[in-house]
Amino acid sequence: MTMTLAQMAVDVLTTADPMEKTGKSRDYAARWFAARAAGTPIEIGRAEAPLRPSRPERPELLPPKDVPRRRPGSEAGRKALLHAVAHIELNAVDLHWDIIPRFADVKMPLGFYDDWVKSADEESKHFRLVCGCLEELGSFYGDLPAHAGMWRAAEDTVDDFLGRLSVVPMVLEARGLDVTPGMIGVFRKAEMASAVEALETIYAEEVGHVAYGSKWFNFLCGRHELDPKETFHALVRKYFHGALKPPFNEEKRADAGLPPDFYWPLAEETPEGKRGPGG
Repeated sequence: MTMTLAQMAVDVLTTADPMEKTGKSRDYAARWFAARAAGTPIEIGRAEAPLRPSRPERPELLPPKDVPRRRPGSEAGRKALLHAVAHIELNAVDLHWDIIPRFADVKMPLGFYDDWVKSADEESKHFRLVCGCLEELGSFYGDLPAHAGMWRAAEDTVDDFLGRLSVVPMVLEARGLDVTPGMIGVFRKAEMASAVEALETIYAEEVGHVAYGSKWFNFLCGRHELDPKETFHALVRKYFHGALKPPFNEEKRADAGLPPDFYWPLAEETPEGKRGPGG
């Protein structure tokens, strides 16, 4: 019996081993797009998504304040930075698959599923690229402790579709557009070409992921006759536990459909000294 897309998503979410998880993710994405190209789309279906995705025994997950800080100028610091990126990318794989069964009761165009399956596939590729860079440094994913708060945005927006779109792609992934150029500079200075190439791939493709969030957020606001900017501000205030921290990459955010009046007012009013799930 052919699996539905929702069943594929839940299979990814309930797979603990990162390489097996990302392998399934890439395989299911290939199946989805092959069926779309053949004109026989896979049924979306319904399936029960877990509140939290399955995870390996390592890395140890710590509160954000307890994750050790290392200077990126050292090899240990570069290793820690790559490990953090791998952790973010693995969480992104689950976040993008989770949105499919989580909100399957909302009727959406097939293009919505195209975008999130493509995003999950690219995040799986990103995770594997960064793991290759870790191997060059004699390390691996799970070698260091990681941030325990990465899934919080998913739990907070478990029953709010617009909230999920506003916080995950339009805040957390948009933050990646702000900080990735600096990371690329760190590895270029260290002459670590593979890491520069991996991060440049991530940087280019993350613009699309933020754009998908913005596109479908605006689509749903239009469906419900909501003002997108006011709705975004209200949802970020409700669900995002931290500051929207400048400097912002205004050019790339604009490319992704995020105008400055969406995020600057939130940055100006957010209390100082609080760290969000992505920071």
